Amino acid sequence: MYSLFNCAQYVSFNPLRSRGNTLPIGRGHVVFREVQALPVTTFWTQPPIVSLRAPPSTNNVDTREWKSSASSKTAIQLPFLTTHPNGKAWEPSKGSSAQWSVEYSRLLPCPQDQLPPRVEQMVVMESGNVVDLVSRALCLPPMYVEDLVEFGAVHYALLCPSPPPTATTEQLEVYKQFSFLQDHKARPSCKGKTAREAQKTYRVIRKDLYLEAGSYLRVHVHPKRFPRCYDTNWRQKILFQTESFLVLDKPAGVSVGGTVDNIEETSAMFVARAIGLERPLCITHQIDNGTEGCVVLAKTEEFSSKFHELMRSKKMKKVYRALTVGPVPVGRMIHYMRPDRHSPRLLSLGSHEKWQRCEMEVISCKQVPWPSPSTMKKYGVKSCGWKEQPYAYEITLELLTGRTHQVRLQCAAVGSPLLGDSMYIPAVIARLNSPDIDPCLSVLEVEDERSWIGNIKDRRDGGPMERWLAAHGREPECAIGLQAFQLCWDDDGHIFEFEAGSPWWSIP
Repeated sequence: MYSLFNCAQYVSFNPLRSRGNTLPIGRGHVVFREVQALPVTTFWTQPPIVSLRAPPSTNNVDTREWKSSASSKTAIQLPFLTTHPNGKAWEPSKGSSAQWSVEYSRLLPCPQDQLPPRVEQMVVMESGNVVDLVSRALCLPPMYVEDLVEFGAVHYALLCPSPPPTATTEQLEVYKQFSFLQDHKARPSCKGKTAREAQKTYRVIRKDLYLEAGSYLRVHVHPKRFPRCYDTNWRQKILFQTESFLVLDKPAGVSVGGTVDNIEETSAMFVARAIGLERPLCITHQIDNGTEGCVVLAKTEEFSSKFHELMRSKKMKKVYRALTVGPVPVGRMIHYMRPDRHSPRLLSLGSHEKWQRCEMEVISCKQVPWPSPSTMKKYGVKSCGWKEQPYAYEITLELLTGRTHQVRLQCAAVGSPLLGDSMYIPAVIARLNSPDIDPCLSVLEVEDERSWIGNIKDRRDGGPMERWLAAHGREPECAIGLQAFQLCWDDDGHIFEFEAGSPWWSIP
């Protein structure tokens, strides 16, 4: 099997070509061979488990052949352990998702359409090779599973994570069916590890990985795809390079270093191929997938460490351009962000225990024409429910702290979200219609800080926090109104300064 690294380099110049005689994922049928049932325990993130019915032959089987089942020889329903709060689950038997028929053949060439998320989690009940186990458990072709491994879409742990505190009695009974394999002291692979250490999840990076019975697997069957990787002339996007680093004008709609389910279609990978490197470039800092502009990528570990030290010492200046739906006041803007690993992020005007300070300086704000429908379509920008206006507003700002989603959040907090921001525009609309829906923003002080933090910690508490989170949308799939415009740093008296090209909204 050719590595995806080499094949994707070929496909990047031939995006419509398939590898060998394989077929791409597309709107067709589920293709899989008749297999013997594998004794594994499987669970979905959401909704309840949907199991495959083995076909009587190797003929194509439509997704309507799928059936819901609480238990089968192949899989057993378990409570989900991880989920995206606003993610749309793969439900081939319900609603509009039934329109999606998928041919599981290979991951390349890259499709233009995103498939609904499908995340399978399982506990292996017999030892074996990871590709073989996943292939038989999920009725997927082995080569498709190998591609998933190459993409970084398969993760494992020596032990299954413990059931969540909210697990029902019925769910706990299901967990007990494989609990005899969860004694880490009796497992050779867990020797010298605590149960907590054995539950740590790692990405599968080798197709020959051998898994012991009782191991946990999480498989992102439909990884998030980035078709713009194959449409971009990456050499032309390089602003500057030396033997130790380069500066890239990253296009919107591509990740810098990858996602939880795709480390193949990344800026770091494709730029490396464009300049003839055999390995991906090192990530020094991140900007969102939907953000375009200046990104520094390291060619050496030494420069990567040096660059991180420059950022820690505050010797770097980051200037952004943003396109917002309304005006943003010029001057310093300060909010506090709730520390959280999941999106959407939450802001408050008040400083609360452990909340992180977010600070930016708005340098200018000017009125500009609202992008034309053709421009919006070209860059995949959605209105997200915000009514089209004659004008938008381009702001220039200096980022003084570097928090995830900071610019997007702070602009949304003043009622002027970024154009195309499908996550925060719906929340702003909800707050305009009902100001009390946001339980965080206007809270300046609380009598019992610990109690308040505890009450909002559970994102599914059925109360104000859950309602506010539900008002948000999903992450943008392509461009938003944000550009990392200027990057400047001082390296022992040597000043480096770089500027990105014109933002997408100003290109005719």
